[in-house]
Amino acid sequence: MADDTPKQDDGGAPPARGDGSHELDLAAVDLGSNSFHMLVARIGSDGLMQVIDRLREPVRLAGGLDSDLRLSVEARERALRCLARFGERIQHLPKRNVRVVGTNTLREMHQGFAFIETAEAALGHNIEVISGAEEARLVYEGVTRGLEADQRRRLVVDIGGGSTELVIGDAHGPRFLESVALGCVVHTQRFFEDGNITRKRFQAARLAARVELEYLERQYREAGWDIAIGSSGTVRGIWRVLMAYGWCDDEITREGLEQLIDVVIATGRISAIKFEGLREDRRPVFPGGVAALAGVFDSLGIERMRTSDRALREGLIYDICERNGGDAIRSESVLVTARRYGVDEAHARDVADTARHALAQVVEPWGLQHPQCERLLEWAALLHEVGLSVSHASYHKHGEYILRNMDIQGFSQTEQKLVSVLVRLHRGKLSSSVLDGVPGSWAQPIKRLAILLRLAYLLNRSRKPGVVPAFALRATRNGLHLELPGRWLENNPLTCADLEREAGQLKAAGYRLSFR
Repeated sequence: MADDTPKQDDGGAPPARGDGSHELDLAAVDLGSNSFHMLVARIGSDGLMQVIDRLREPVRLAGGLDSDLRLSVEARERALRCLARFGERIQHLPKRNVRVVGTNTLREMHQGFAFIETAEAALGHNIEVISGAEEARLVYEGVTRGLEADQRRRLVVDIGGGSTELVIGDAHGPRFLESVALGCVVHTQRFFEDGNITRKRFQAARLAARVELEYLERQYREAGWDIAIGSSGTVRGIWRVLMAYGWCDDEITREGLEQLIDVVIATGRISAIKFEGLREDRRPVFPGGVAALAGVFDSLGIERMRTSDRALREGLIYDICERNGGDAIRSESVLVTARRYGVDEAHARDVADTARHALAQVVEPWGLQHPQCERLLEWAALLHEVGLSVSHASYHKHGEYILRNMDIQGFSQTEQKLVSVLVRLHRGKLSSSVLDGVPGSWAQPIKRLAILLRLAYLLNRSRKPGVVPAFALRATRNGLHLELPGRWLENNPLTCADLEREAGQLKAAGYRLSFR
């Protein structure tokens, strides 16, 4: 695995220009089901984005999965060669200025974590697998940033290789987010695997696309929108063909789409598709993409659709800026989640404050300098009691389940996993089995963060505001010494007993806790 987490970030301040302003070079890598994309962009002091470089390779990751969702050797090697080339291009950038995400195929892949570790080594950066809802949010951000700042509702549709994201939102952000198992690669494999195209097959593919969208059809139609925008290579590829043949102007129309469908069927075989404006590498998945878009038009009653050359990559670039500038989206999502599950916010903040104070004293000896360590610890502290909404018994286990399986806006699946593990480990046994599935480079830091969270939880167990005194922590490789003032422990016998039990729990996990 790439050795870049969790270590001290190797950069931060944007390079200054001679005119006193600042510019920041960022990179976003999208490991899609059909193609891998990389965008390198420069953000000026005015917040505007200038594209520096774009790279795209048709890796066809989804096409490399067998019926058991195992990746073929050929697809694996294509992916790793591509990532090595991408890694060379961005090796000079600070880690915090690069974000790499995997989408539908990495979500579905059997034992995807093993491939991810190898891929991280090839690329030189961490890879985050994001949920469908988070993918939809980032697509919306990428497509709509810079549009007219009005109150019009936008429907954004992004048809990828393995999934389709559909978002309704306005200038204030997304209101409805959905991701469905509908993509140009998987749809082509399902209905046109042998390369033959017939009207019956195409109609079946079109209907199947609508079936996938059936559960959201009513909600989306009732919500309504003023403009529909399509992004991704599938939609843009269809638009280019329509433009080349004069079947649309600057928008895809239902009439033009129906004309294209007739011509696609008339070709009879995928190998016979040679449309003007269509890239050669998109031809093998074109019929599935056209059927998917037709299903979207049918389901939502769309008559016209604009297209955008912006998508997930641009959304990632803006998200890096947000994260490096204070991470308001994820912080707000944590508070929304805490309130949704009735967490005692004042108590949770006390635990978070205590945990941060503990972390500050052991950052160096325990190697927890990475900025993400403090964020993860704080988020877990704020959410450690979400499981109480189910039951007090084993509420830490309920909390882990809730946080691992819900969609938390702004978080990748990897980040949710890390937060959920910390919540699980804040009480009870410090079981190493809970760390199964945690990226290898995070295993030790998460265990150490969990120990700090456990101490913060114990010291605040009385739930009395201001009860925790100033304390000192001294860390060794596998040990902690806690120094409390005066006769505090003598005056708080319950906490003293809790700390004695905690020393036993930590000893079983290979750590030593002493206190006085």
